[in-house]
Amino acid sequence: MSRVSAPSVPEPPRPGMFSNARVHGQHFVISGMHAGSADGPIGGGDTYLQAREAFRRIVALTEACGATPGDILALRLYLTDIDDKAAVGKARAEVFSGDFPCSTLVEVTRLVDPDLKVEIEAQGVIGAAAHGQK
Repeated sequence: MSRVSAPSVPEPPRPGMFSNARVHGQHFVISGMHAGSADGPIGGGDTYLQAREAFRRIVALTEACGATPGDILALRLYLTDIDDKAAVGKARAEVFSGDFPCSTLVEVTRLVDPDLKVEIEAQGVIGAAAHGQK
């Protein structure tokens, strides 16, 4: 098993706290990504812009794992307001087409930073899209 990082994705605030991404064989798992930064959420209070940043980070880590967004099999999305699901869906449609990954969407009371509105986890299999696996 190996730990994976991407230059454009912030590392955890404390070393050893968690890994952004791990690969085992052809399987990869990406920790919950959000729009957090030292200056506050990228996109401010706009859920769509926060979701775009979370997906940008997921794509960067997916590619660092040697995969493509088409290799992502499952997403878990956490929203602080379930009424924002359309905004997140719009951002998701900018990354995926055709058969979207399996997905779970849940509302939570809050995320690690009270200004964050969405956090997204992903997992998949490297090369799955290229090999037509279903």
